[in-house]
Amino acid sequence: MNQSDNIFLIGPMATGKTTIGKKLAKKTSKKFYDSDIEIKKSTGADIPLIFEIEGDAGFRKRETKIISKLVLHRNIVLSTGGGVVLAEENRDMLTENGVVVYLKSSAKKIFDRTYGDKSRPLLQGNNSLSKIKEILKEREHIYESLANVVISTDNFITEEIIQEILKKIGKYENDNS
Repeated sequence: MNQSDNIFLIGPMATGKTTIGKKLAKKTSKKFYDSDIEIKKSTGADIPLIFEIEGDAGFRKRETKIISKLVLHRNIVLSTGGGVVLAEENRDMLTENGVVVYLKSSAKKIFDRTYGDKSRPLLQGNNSLSKIKEILKEREHIYESLANVVISTDNFITEEIIQEILKKIGKYENDNS
């Protein structure tokens, strides 16, 4: 593993990045960060508001700025926003500074988990299942290409997922040492 001992969680919304990230950090004695929370702290604004005012592009700029600061930390677990992988700069920063874990879920599961959630800017309006499918189609190959480890979170049992991550990261570290 690279010198930093960082674990970066990527994947679409509602795959458990924050929930799993917090528990994984606790279990591995690492510090937990969530890039969306850090953006909120630095701007004082909620993510949907930033999207509303600055659009997707404005939000992505802020996200890249936050990621560039967070990857400098050592021994952290970072939960990223679903669209973080869209910017090449972010992809490079993540792959160069830690182990990238892709938490994967089916469109149906994501839909079930986000149904009626007003805090997700990309899902506002009707037909959010097809929107989720569209997002997955656009990003899935990127998530796959960045990930050192891929874990399905469809059957969401946090403890099992954490065990699986640790097992796979251990194997990944050994293969690359």
